Amino acid sequence: MTNPDNMKPVEATDVESAAEKTSEPTPASGTSTITQRWKREDLIKKASPITRGICLLFSLIAFLIMVSNKHGYGRNFNDYEEYRYVLAISIISTLYTAWQTFAHFSKREIFDRRTSILVDFSGDQIVAYLLISAASSAIPLTNIFREGQDNIFTDSAASAISMAIFAFIALALSALFSGYKLSTHSFI
Repeated sequence: MTNPDNMKPVEATDVESAAEKTSEPTPASGTSTITQRWKREDLIKKASPITRGICLLFSLIAFLIMVSNKHGYGRNFNDYEEYRYVLAISIISTLYTAWQTFAHFSKREIFDRRTSILVDFSGDQIVAYLLISAASSAIPLTNIFREGQDNIFTDSAASAISMAIFAFIALALSALFSGYKLSTHSFI
């Protein structure tokens, strides 16, 4: 244990110089912060159309599988409203993501920048929720059919539902990117 009387007093200049050293950013850290932000924004700019393209692919596959799911009386997707709902939402999702992908790659602005960001975010949210709603409405019917008999009709329905769920996941990721763009955009 040390005696407080024998300790050297701390001078004010030592405290001030230590505070200045920690509060000033070094040029390297400021530059790296800016480059990290540029890289993050570039990644988001590239990832958003990629996730929409993936959603377009899965939605189109779900649509094609469900349309081709006609295997005779009682095994036709038109006979069940849950499967018609999956088909309708797959069509809507395919059209929406095709439009968004085309708008991105054509570099034409249909709306002004602010409106475009809002449409991207709200459209991604709405279509993603519709996709998961359609898939969740058709899953119980498919499970009931699979308990009785497992055949090509139920396999096709299950694969179309799976593609709708994958499309939802891709569009949910796109909605996250759109939300980031919306939150970082200045509306002033």
